[in-house]
Amino acid sequence: MMRTRPLKVALLGCGVVGSEVARIMTTHADDLTARIGAPVELAGVAVRLPSKVREGIDPALITTDATALVKRGDIDVVIEVIGGIEPARTLITTAFEHGASVVSANKALLAEDGAALHAKAEEHGKDLYYEAAVAGAIPLVRPLRESLAGDKVNRVLGIVNGTTNFILDKMDSSGAGYSEALDEATALGYAEADPTADVEGFDAAAKAAILAGIAFHTRVRMSEVYREGLTEVTAADIASAKRMGCTVKLLAICERAADGKSVTARVHPAMIPLTHPLASVREAYNAVFVEAEAAGQLMFYGPGAGGSPTASAVLGDLVAVCRNKLNESTGPGESAYTRLPVSPMGDVVTRYHISLDVADKPGVLAQVATVFAEQGVSIDTVRQQGRQDSAGEASLVVVTHRAPDAALSGTVEALRKLDTVRGVASIMRVEGE
Repeated sequence: MMRTRPLKVALLGCGVVGSEVARIMTTHADDLTARIGAPVELAGVAVRLPSKVREGIDPALITTDATALVKRGDIDVVIEVIGGIEPARTLITTAFEHGASVVSANKALLAEDGAALHAKAEEHGKDLYYEAAVAGAIPLVRPLRESLAGDKVNRVLGIVNGTTNFILDKMDSSGAGYSEALDEATALGYAEADPTADVEGFDAAAKAAILAGIAFHTRVRMSEVYREGLTEVTAADIASAKRMGCTVKLLAICERAADGKSVTARVHPAMIPLTHPLASVREAYNAVFVEAEAAGQLMFYGPGAGGSPTASAVLGDLVAVCRNKLNESTGPGESAYTRLPVSPMGDVVTRYHISLDVADKPGVLAQVATVFAEQGVSIDTVRQQGRQDSAGEASLVVVTHRAPDAALSGTVEALRKLDTVRGVASIMRVEGE
């Protein structure tokens, strides 16, 4: 039987995502009512700039007092799309205390303080949903949290930032340098005026922390995620990857240790073979592989950012939370029973692609090979060629077999001390094999 009294929704933030959420709630109101079993009503919209014209939104709903909005007591669901740590954290906590469930797209806050927010939601018997925090429109949180709840996930590997994927794709397809590719991404609206969160890997690291926590049923904070951005990736790195039959992607990688006693989470540029499905992910798209014992390898692909895709995920959560409200129940909360420690990057077993500028004379390769042997790192392939731009120097490219990252880092430091090594041109990990 359809309930006639509407469920009231407060919207915190009305930027690109928030305005699209409001638009869909209005234009698809009948469909949402049918799917939920009750009408939903936008009861208030908290913004910073009330004078800005917001097409399709009743000006009477606009307020600058977000705290008063979430304290009203008649609000059933609060949608938080303002981002950042504060005031979002306080507003979400206040919403729980005053009887509302929360739908959030705030990856930074969830990666930093997700455990406390989950605990607060559980204390007050409310829902905390955040599908939109990880990969835009791509259903990823719910499959991990619900569909694979009976399985054992061992690895999550993917591209979770559209801006960086666009930049690397342009560097690969056009031969452009990093700066030129970033300028194009900015001009097209893929990169913010300050792109630091994207290009330095902070955005992807927050998402990796959330994904690792859900996948491995443990708590992973963003500070525990190893992070490298792509600002040091050069056109020469891209060209070297092509010679290997690879391309370069900024990857988020979350893994359960082989002995099951720890997990790792990392974000960094990596070379992957052109035969790997992630190599074909172009432009600003995202794609994530989930490897589980029973399900095998699953791939999730789609637009990972933008107003409409992110709003789609927000509205999906809104429907789920409203259904729970009508049923007087809540969905799954935090699952952190394994309490697995997060291992440092040095313990991760990986491969390296190392490009060296060396003296072009006999015996150099032997010296370099000796350093690798002394560090316990096995060499897979090596390529040396003279450099026309610098007489007496050559380029030496070494690709290793898998070894602990600490051993590989030690190898690079030892190589820098060789008189015959003029410099380390680039270092990049190799994944996907």
